[in-house]
Amino acid sequence: MYPKEGNHSKMPTSKRNLRICDKGHKYYKSSDCPSCPKCEQQRKPENGFLSQLSAPARRALEHNGINTVEQLSQYSEKEILQLHGIGPASLPNLRASLEEKGLSFKK
Repeated sequence: MYPKEGNHSKMPTSKRNLRICDKGHKYYKSSDCPSCPKCEQQRKPENGFLSQLSAPARRALEHNGINTVEQLSQYSEKEILQLHGIGPASLPNLRASLEEKGLSFKK
């Protein structure tokens, strides 16, 4: 069980390291993930289905060449869920984006 403070549960604290990205942004991270949160925010699309997703989910799709809902429709939900960075919470947004264009996941 995690220690509790007040009304909020907290995970054990991890050592956060100061990092500097290639663009000079300073940020702290405790994981090995190399992505800079400031750069990620700057590259987040303003519209389209990718704008509705978390950064890890968006990166997972982009890394696999899925940049449009038409490309997304070529995959089953099971295949998409196997991508690192995509979880069940992403599916409602993805389904809605597909339905908006009259598409669906591959059966």
